[in-house]
Amino acid sequence: MLGFLQNIGMTELIVILIILVLLFGATKIPALARALGKSVKEFKGGIREGDEEVKDKKDEDKKADSK
Repeated sequence: MLGFLQNIGMTELIVILIILVLLFGATKIPALARALGKSVKEFKGGIREGDEEVKDKKDEDKKADSK
């Protein structure tokens, strides 16, 4: 799916950065990056929390089956 990202070189990255600066302005890019970082952090936390709930449920089921 993201195989095309492997073929991006330095020139393409510079062009992308220039386009981002033109679209959003140099002052908004750090705010966008922070918001993206927070979103990724919350997403990973939600996944971790969901995995813990599944593990706890499996442990409860095993204890109930052994009784």
